[in-house]
Amino acid sequence: MAYNRRNILQRMIDIQNITLDNTKKGISQEYVFNEIIKPQYHISRKTYYTYLGAPAKQELRRLNQIRQQQMQLF
Repeated sequence: MAYNRRNILQRMIDIQNITLDNTKKGISQEYVFNEIIKPQYHISRKTYYTYLGAPAKQELRRLNQIRQQQMQLF
């Protein structure tokens, strides 16, 4: 479980990048999940596919923009 939203988004991005790198080499997503993701991140298949479908990079950029705006207020 992630500590905050920023951490879970970074975790999603890491998983998306690992999957993308390996599928470009011709490895199936099922193999990537079973051999790389599941032992390292300890997540279920449903969570894995949820992470792959999430627009994590976009949400992280939005959170960073909000954080920058909040810091400029003080």
